[in-house]
Amino acid sequence: MIGLNLVYGVAGLVFTIFAVLAVRDRRWANAAFLGLIALSFLAGDRLGDVANGVLVLALVAIAASGRMRRAEAAPPSEDRHGARVFAPALIIPAAALLGTLLFKQMPGLVDPKQATLVALTLGTIIALIACGILLQARGTEIFVAGGRLIDDIGWVAVMPQMLASLGAVFAIAGVGQVVGQVIGTLIPAGSVIGGVLAYALGMALFTIVMGNAFAAFPVMAGAVGVPLLIHQLGGDPAMVAAVGMLAGFCGTLMTPMAANFNLLPAVLLDLKDRYGVIRAQVPTALPLLAFNILLLYGMIA
Repeated sequence: MIGLNLVYGVAGLVFTIFAVLAVRDRRWANAAFLGLIALSFLAGDRLGDVANGVLVLALVAIAASGRMRRAEAAPPSEDRHGARVFAPALIIPAAALLGTLLFKQMPGLVDPKQATLVALTLGTIIALIACGILLQARGTEIFVAGGRLIDDIGWVAVMPQMLASLGAVFAIAGVGQVVGQVIGTLIPAGSVIGGVLAYALGMALFTIVMGNAFAAFPVMAGAVGVPLLIHQLGGDPAMVAAVGMLAGFCGTLMTPMAANFNLLPAVLLDLKDRYGVIRAQVPTALPLLAFNILLLYGMIA
């Protein structure tokens, strides 16, 4: 059955190619960093917990060493394609949507739980092929360009996975239960507005601290979302989860911990203000958070 094996296999192959390109350029720290990421995708499930932990520590050590460097910038090319260059990018969301709907009807072929990720992976492959045809590029050129992009992203590339893993660790450690006990002493019994505020603001604040709403969700869902909003107040689980994640994403807009979203664009755009992206997003994030609170309250009250 097709599932994460395809997703991880493709990701591992791509990072292996990036590592080989870094070796070719004698950028040894980059090669080691990218090679370890490739190893985690290709064989992480066979390495064991201790070996994966050592792998993560090695990634942190390489990133902290300051030895990773970018490849030489490519000379700018003449734009001869106009708006057509956006066509391959549109293939990816279209394939993800259509593939998800199709694959869920084919449980014997594709794992229904991973239908979206499988469709997204296939859409990306199709988009790369279309991009190569449109731009008349050789396969090596596509990966060289991708390698330059991953060089620009640098260590931030692994931050979402690490932060999501941190959320899982917090959940297993029972952090959600402790937070729930503290919040339970502060919220009056049966208070809808109190529970909604604790859940939505908690999602935003934990996301600001942890940098990832997926890391904050297991904590706040276990502390407030499931026991209070769903079990006690009768909230719809799908709605509570969806709006909670939206509240968390409001926190993403306001934190430097979400470096891949907020600090990396400032670097790529050569902004003088390192936190310029965050400053521009706060006026949107706060009203959106308030709207999510009202929306959740209206669904439960």
